[in-house]
Amino acid sequence: MTTHGLARLDGGRQPMLRRLVPVVALLFLAPWAAECSWGGFAGTDMLLVVVVLAPMYGGAAVLIREAARRTGGGWPMIVLLAAGFGVVQAGLVDQSLFNPDYLADTEFAELSAADRTRVPVLGISAQEAISFLGNHVALTICAPIAIVESYLSPARRLRPWLRAPGLAAMTVVYLLGSLLVFADDSGRKGFLASPGQLIGATSVVLALVVVAALPRWRRRPVPAPTGAPRPFRPGLLVFLVYLGVAMLSGWIGVAVSVVAVTALVGVLVRWSGRSGWGQGHVLASAAGALVGAAVLAYLVPPYSPASPTQALLSDVIVSLLAAAVLTGAYARLRRHDGSAPAHKC
Repeated sequence: MTTHGLARLDGGRQPMLRRLVPVVALLFLAPWAAECSWGGFAGTDMLLVVVVLAPMYGGAAVLIREAARRTGGGWPMIVLLAAGFGVVQAGLVDQSLFNPDYLADTEFAELSAADRTRVPVLGISAQEAISFLGNHVALTICAPIAIVESYLSPARRLRPWLRAPGLAAMTVVYLLGSLLVFADDSGRKGFLASPGQLIGATSVVLALVVVAALPRWRRRPVPAPTGAPRPFRPGLLVFLVYLGVAMLSGWIGVAVSVVAVTALVGVLVRWSGRSGWGQGHVLASAAGALVGAAVLAYLVPPYSPASPTQALLSDVIVSLLAAAVLTGAYARLRRHDGSAPAHKC
């Protein structure tokens, strides 16, 4: 049976504990990557942040990964659903996409140039939209999935991890986690998006889900005869784009960010269609985003005030954790003797 065929199996023949280990790993890695990897919280707060946000961020990552692996949609489906999740999270749950005062009581209040790129008709900041949605795609969903899957054998990497009851339970966990965040008025500061904004965000989410469900993502074209580059190249490219976009501001920054991200996606799609592209390239791309976030931690403050010593210590903790997670993933990948080709991922 091919690896692609294994992706459609239920995975139920494996012991429950063996199937749940990667689920738990993804549940906790997703919130850490989303909120802590770029220095958003002090080291002493990271554990609490991860535990509180695991149901929402981790639940979404698990459900998106299961949807893609069960249907054979692969990474195109994961990326599209990740974008949909970003709109749900920032537009419907914490509503940070529309709330002009969302960062008002944080250390980013005076640093943010978001108001200069605010679109009055939509009520959003173009700069914040790129930042919030881009981070959800790269750090909340894609990087954690790529890293956790790299710890597994090629066959297990593409199999579903949960049965129907597990999927139902994870859906409930995600919904309750999202409700908890929405109900926390200290986050929204009493803000509620207008009906038009909610309808617009919902429409975008539905459109992304429809595109993600297209049959074309389940077709695996024959790889181009040109060989894929070494994994270092996509990793470096993702790192440079991630860090560059994070440091840009204003309308010029928005324009450059859109061009840079579009070019990055185009290059990665082209490279992934070549022979020899595999999990090593996927992991390198994820590492580029995570390492970029870890570097960014030294350049931006955490949400809450912290002394220089506390901030530096937290940034070092982030670096050590990122290095440990990625080193372990690379070691496991080498142990499993490479990766599955891209057209089967």
